[in-house]
Amino acid sequence: MNWFIERLSMLPNTLLLAWGWQRRGLCLACGAATALALPPFHLSPVLLLTFPCLVWLLDGALESGGNADRRAKTGFVLGCLFGTGYFLASLWWIGAAFLVEADRFAWLMPIAVLAMPVGLALFTAIGVSLAAVFWTDRFRRILLLAACLTLADWVRGHVLTGFPWNAFGYGVSGQLALAQSASLVGIYGLTFLVVAIAAAPAVLADTRPVSQRLSVLAAAGAVLLVMAGYGMARLAGTQTTFTELDIRVVQPAIAQEDKWRPELRDEIFQTYLDMSEAPLGGSARVGGRRLIVWPESAVPFLLTQEPGALFRISNALGDNAELVTGAVRAELGANGPEYYNSIYLIDGDGTVNGIYDKVRLVPFGEFLPLESLLEKIGLTNLAGPLSGFHAGYQRRVLTTSEGFSFLPLICYEIIFPGVISRQSDRPDYILNVTNDAWFGRTPGPLQHFMQARMRAIETGLPVVRAANTGISAVVDAKGTVLEQLEIFEKGIIDTKLPQRLGKTLYGKTGDVPILVISVLLVIFAAFSQYNRDSR
Repeated sequence: MNWFIERLSMLPNTLLLAWGWQRRGLCLACGAATALALPPFHLSPVLLLTFPCLVWLLDGALESGGNADRRAKTGFVLGCLFGTGYFLASLWWIGAAFLVEADRFAWLMPIAVLAMPVGLALFTAIGVSLAAVFWTDRFRRILLLAACLTLADWVRGHVLTGFPWNAFGYGVSGQLALAQSASLVGIYGLTFLVVAIAAAPAVLADTRPVSQRLSVLAAAGAVLLVMAGYGMARLAGTQTTFTELDIRVVQPAIAQEDKWRPELRDEIFQTYLDMSEAPLGGSARVGGRRLIVWPESAVPFLLTQEPGALFRISNALGDNAELVTGAVRAELGANGPEYYNSIYLIDGDGTVNGIYDKVRLVPFGEFLPLESLLEKIGLTNLAGPLSGFHAGYQRRVLTTSEGFSFLPLICYEIIFPGVISRQSDRPDYILNVTNDAWFGRTPGPLQHFMQARMRAIETGLPVVRAANTGISAVVDAKGTVLEQLEIFEKGIIDTKLPQRLGKTLYGKTGDVPILVISVLLVIFAAFSQYNRDSR
């Protein structure tokens, strides 16, 4: 034990004195280790090591001073390496999608697995670069780094259609009590808190008096305790109650390579019908009003153009049930058929009572960015097998015949925070349909589900989730999983719809408060740097 403590005490000096490729390699490794805080590992304590290491590496690299340009470049390089390690270790699973149709797309897998993490790391690099410009040896550099990485995560979630996957705040998603703070500040506010608290131990290597260093650690510990206390009080203080609406979630566990085979169309459709008609289980009531939920693009054909499809659905539903299903929708446009990734709300008599078209399409998966330019240079093969979809015009709330309203979100639309705050009518719950079969038994579906749970915490709304191969679940308004089907588990969830909670603080304010705080911290750091240079 003494040997371990002695070696651990040498770590700050080792990182402070690292240089060249040694420093770069350590920064890459720290970023990769940070991914251990995410599913499937949920090792949140690792953040207390990786973020202090990032601070020490920056301390060593910026110790010699230099002008703003030099400091910005140094921060950019280290931030890019840290981000590349983080996103490469947490997003390697995207390569699995290119093996579903390996004859067409396998050659793209190495490019995607490397290019996407590097592209996302550029946002982290910009954030660290901004912090490096105003870096100091004082304690406030911890808050500065937290503010800059928060702004970087927010920008990443909005620029070029946005991709906020695995924001640093998700590092505590496995600790449900700590994650409750998202109801106050959202995922980007959680990023600020996580980085600030996790990086605080870096002050142990400072040259300030011991009392000052310990006071910083005490402050970080106090914030952590407040977060944990608030979370435990929120989880224990409000008992989950249920509405009178029965929910049945169908998870057929159909492999992606079989999903669109023409000879399996009727067999797949019949699987859904049989599972929808199966005897009731769980807390469902015989004769009670039911909502049955099928996953994204559940039926392997155009639903409203298949003879007899709606009639067969109405026979399976009966008088007391409605169906929400994902399906591809087509309509005639100016240049021929236009296809949409949609959700249908179908009544027991086969009537389509509502349709929602997916607004946020997956770049390179459902549409090809800069398509005309890529066509000219012969790179249209970069588009995935489901490319060619049109985006819907706006999100909208759908309402069942029993008066229960829901916000439909298709696939990765659930990863975007703040979607409820932009709705004029607050729904009773969020309904998410998805098809994660592309990614097999990798961390991808686990991370996707983690983000769906965070939307429940942020909004105070339950989440009903149907996935083709998993993870299907019903989550209450505090992010507690009430029912769940694992990856590639064929099965049915029968339960009642949980009640929503009152509107959360985050639901009222959105991201504005944490963005203002982050910007003010950067401005304060800039003024402090200016005053120091003047002296």
